[in-house]
Amino acid sequence: QVHLVESGGDSVQAGGSLRLSCVASGNSDSRIRMAWFRQVPGKEREGVAVIYRRGDTFYSDSVKGRFTISQEHAKNTVYLQMNTLKPEDSAMYYCAATSLVRAGTDWQWQFIKADYSYWGQGTQVTVSS
Repeated sequence: QVHLVESGGDSVQAGGSLRLSCVASGNSDSRIRMAWFRQVPGKEREGVAVIYRRGDTFYSDSVKGRFTISQEHAKNTVYLQMNTLKPEDSAMYYCAATSLVRAGTDWQWQFIKADYSYWGQGTQVTVSS
C-alpha cells in the first residue's frame, strides 16, 4: 500500500507564503497522479492542485497563479508552494494519490475524490487577516 505524510502547515498572515510537503512511500505505480485537497469544517473536500509523474499539472481556479505544485522524484516528495495567501485559504490540506490517468484537460476532471485511493492525515493551514 501507499503511505502519505503531509507537513508544513502553520499559521501565517494574509499575503504571506507557505510550503507544504507530502512524502510518499509504497508502490509507485499506485501514485501516478498526486494531488492536494483541502477541507474546512462543514464543507466538502475540494481539489487544489494535481501533478502527474510525467510533470503535467492542474489547478483549481481559486488558486491558479498563486499556488505551485512540484515534485522531487529522488525524495518521493510532492510540494505545494502557496503565495499571497488569503484567509479563505485556511483549511486542512490533504495529500492524495491514484494510479488512474484522466485525459481531460479541464481541471475539474482531475479532482474527482473517488479517483484517489490513498490519503494522508492532513496538515492545518491558518491564514489570519
